[in-house]
Amino acid sequence: QVVTLSLLMYPVLRSLALQLHSAVTGSYVPGTHSIAFINCLNEQIAKDIARAIMDKKLAAYVTILPKSLALYFWKGELEESTEILLLVKTRTSKIGELSDYVRSIHPFEIPEIISLPIDQGNPLYLKWIEESVPRD
Repeated sequence: QVVTLSLLMYPVLRSLALQLHSAVTGSYVPGTHSIAFINCLNEQIAKDIARAIMDKKLAAYVTILPKSLALYFWKGELEESTEILLLVKTRTSKIGELSDYVRSIHPFEIPEIISLPIDQGNPLYLKWIEESVPRD
């Protein structure tokens, strides 16, 4: 049982150790922040969703990329459409809340909301994200 408890506690202890190391050395803990990708039907929907995300302080920065062509399968058929893509920079701890919120306001039946952790980057920019998005 002790071994099982130790193995279950390992991720928690590792996370705490990384946070302590980061606090002492000022180094970035990989994965602390993420970029979420959200697709939108048009520019107005993209702007509305981006503003709503910012108003709720779920992100530090949202980039709205211009129209692009998308190919995908929907209900067994190959579809082709245009879309606008949002790149949302935020704390990784906010991804679940961000996803829930966007699903509640997005017009698509199944909107694309995926994220990737940020491994490294400009330390000043990453610190700015940290300061811009409130903790849980």
